[in-house]
Amino acid sequence: MTSVYDFSVLNQDKQAIPLDAYRGKVLLIVNTATGCGLTPQYQGLQELYDRYQNQGFEILDFPCNQFMGQAPGSAEEINAFCSLHYQTTFPRFAKIKVNGKEADPLYVWLKDQKSGPLGKRIEWNFAKFLIGRDGQVLERFSSKTDPQTLQESIENLL
Repeated sequence: MTSVYDFSVLNQDKQAIPLDAYRGKVLLIVNTATGCGLTPQYQGLQELYDRYQNQGFEILDFPCNQFMGQAPGSAEEINAFCSLHYQTTFPRFAKIKVNGKEADPLYVWLKDQKSGPLGKRIEWNFAKFLIGRDGQVLERFSSKTDPQTLQESIENLL
């Protein structure tokens, strides 16, 4: 695989969505959880989405229950939580695994492109990958990185 556009992922209804549908956009790919101490980052992510979405920016949300079971529930329950508490409107996909033998191929590739605080391993929920319009990983941000600190990086790509 040579770019993010080479992958397909499952939406919440388990239908394959080619990431080529996002070709030419700046992407922020995030593994999320609804029961994590970092869950309030949804607010900052939504603010970024509101600010830049009309300029070709998309956030791709991948719920992940791998870290202490902090993303329990069905797709409907996760959506209801995010809508009610954070009014999120960016695309959310099916729950995935980001580490280990069952890691989603997209995340295997993302981690191969940019290491993080624990090397290739995703350290926790809300790790972030910034993808340029050419489909290449440009930056990786730790789980603890406040979404608002990404504004300059995003603006430079838009």
